[in-house]
Amino acid sequence: MAKSKAKAAKAGGATAVEAVSPYVQRLIQDAELRSDLKTAYDSARVAYGRVNNGKAPAKLLDDKKLQRELQNAANALKSASDSLREGPKRRKRRGGIGKFLLLGIIGAGVALGVSEGLRNKVLDALFGAEEEFDYQSTTAPAPPPPTPAATGS
Repeated sequence: MAKSKAKAAKAGGATAVEAVSPYVQRLIQDAELRSDLKTAYDSARVAYGRVNNGKAPAKLLDDKKLQRELQNAANALKSASDSLREGPKRRKRRGGIGKFLLLGIIGAGVALGVSEGLRNKVLDALFGAEEEFDYQSTTAPAPPPPTPAATGS
């Protein structure tokens, strides 16, 4: 009979650990949740110190610092509670199409800068092939001006 109780206790403990495990994992992974819980704890500790300082209960109702600390603690606990209910936040993908496209553009720019043949092909595709022609002048070059030694002066 003792063995069955021990097995039941172990089984119940394992179930409890499995039930709490997602919250513990979330607490370990989520820095914002930890920050909210720390803020709530710190504000509650300061508020408790203000309550325990020996003031009359009637004066505690008018204590603005106490009210502010209690409000901070409540807000931080609400934020932590909301984030626990939402579940773990999915990580945003870093990369994706935008970075792939940027990498492609940079690679194409480098390839165009390095390869003259590729650059010529792209320019031909964009603006059409250049016509190659030989220029032949229809005018004769002007005769050279007379030199001063030829005139005999």
